[in-house]
Amino acid sequence: MENSEGTVSVLDPNTDQPPLSKRQKKRMEKRKKWIEQKPLRRAKEKLKRKQKIQAAKENGRDLGPSRKILKSLKMADSCCKLKICFDLSLADVMTAPEFSKTFKQLHRCYSINRRAKAPLQLYVTGFTDSTKETMSKMSGCFNWDVNFSRELYSKVFPKEDIVYLTSDSPNVLDELDYNKAYIIGALVDHNRLKNICYERAEKEGVGHARLPLDIHFKFKTRKVLTIDQVYLIFLRLTEGKSWIDAILETVPKRKGVELLNDSDGPSRNSSVEGMKCSVLPTDTNGNVTNVDSKDICNDKTTE
Repeated sequence: MENSEGTVSVLDPNTDQPPLSKRQKKRMEKRKKWIEQKPLRRAKEKLKRKQKIQAAKENGRDLGPSRKILKSLKMADSCCKLKICFDLSLADVMTAPEFSKTFKQLHRCYSINRRAKAPLQLYVTGFTDSTKETMSKMSGCFNWDVNFSRELYSKVFPKEDIVYLTSDSPNVLDELDYNKAYIIGALVDHNRLKNICYERAEKEGVGHARLPLDIHFKFKTRKVLTIDQVYLIFLRLTEGKSWIDAILETVPKRKGVELLNDSDGPSRNSSVEGMKCSVLPTDTNGNVTNVDSKDICNDKTTE
């Protein structure tokens, strides 16, 4: 009989199975070796972690929370209530490799958020049964400390509180509003699906805006950022960074970012640009009440 590699093999009379090809034997040997060396790899990884921790201590670097502490921390308990929502309703228009890349970026967002001093409030919305089945096979994501919902983002948040982030929007986002929900299209399409997020926001009748990339910078390449890069910019804004610093610290150097002359624009250290998360005062409905942006930056809202 002919096997999958196009060669003819004879059934083994003892097992009624064709003998293994050279390639199959090689794969089995490689797998066996990988399993045998697993304890050694674990030991090396453990030693590497210890060395990394020791080096950080010697250099006075912040090690961040331990795993034990992380397990006890909940996103909902964070003093930062800025809502970031990943719209997964776009999964059906992506290829399998594109969705795999999308999930890796979402995973990175979650990992960073878990270790942040003031985690943002993350939402994942609009996933279908097929998307859920695919995601359930990846890294136990439904155990993440994230707000999951099958509903579309426009059903999860009031429409008037939604801002869909898209580079195609004519509106420029110049400051954060802690009562808004910022939607990031969970999409990796390599410029194959132009305007899809903008058109979706228009169809849903929700607000939309683009980050002020072209206001402050000149790009040698496309100004479209990855999912995790957009998330990182928002996290850094809530940590008190200005738009300029948040973008510079996030966008890869390969994009050839050059700072424009912003003498006519807001100051680099303006409180409008860098709204630091603190314990913000809320009303009885849980909405952030009006506070001076300077107080937010200076952590005066809790006094």
